[in-house]
Amino acid sequence: MCGAVVDDSDIARLKEIGVKDSKLLTPRKREELFEPIKKIVKDYIVLIVEPKEIDEAVNSETTNLNQLEAIKTAMILNALKFDKAIVDCPSNNIPAYKEFLEKFLKEKINLVLEHNAEKNIPVAAASIIAKVTRDRAIEQLQKKYGAIGSGYPSDPTTQEFLKRNAKKFPEIFRRSWATYKRLEQNTLKDFKQK
Repeated sequence: MCGAVVDDSDIARLKEIGVKDSKLLTPRKREELFEPIKKIVKDYIVLIVEPKEIDEAVNSETTNLNQLEAIKTAMILNALKFDKAIVDCPSNNIPAYKEFLEKFLKEKINLVLEHNAEKNIPVAAASIIAKVTRDRAIEQLQKKYGAIGSGYPSDPTTQEFLKRNAKKFPEIFRRSWATYKRLEQNTLKDFKQK
């Protein structure tokens, strides 16, 4: 996750270099934008949430993935100085999510929550920083474990790696991930049939 502080006067510069929703950019283009964005933004923070922490939140009786994201977002917002924060809201219920998020903020701030907030250039810039950080982490995992693919469930290489290595390297997988759970279910079925 990433939060970035952008002066209004720098939004045009970010647009000029090609900043837009990170999902609309190739990995190569995101990588090209990474350093220029870091030079333009006033400040930024990257927060890495490890698989174990995500699993704990998802499997908890008191917390879920959206709440974990709100808590982490609050940590980022509490560490940055800005006039207004635009947050990409993962929840369908924006008012409830905003209310939950505000419980973790140290002070009252001008907070705007939106779905698909990457249409806002500052949010897109933060997203690119986060996505490149993730891509680089995946590269490090590939160096250590071999071809793991993109890490996304639709990637056949990732699916194959998961099938071969779920038990071997459980620390790198989100066990609460639906793809992981399906593999566990299928393994259990295969075991029972034998």
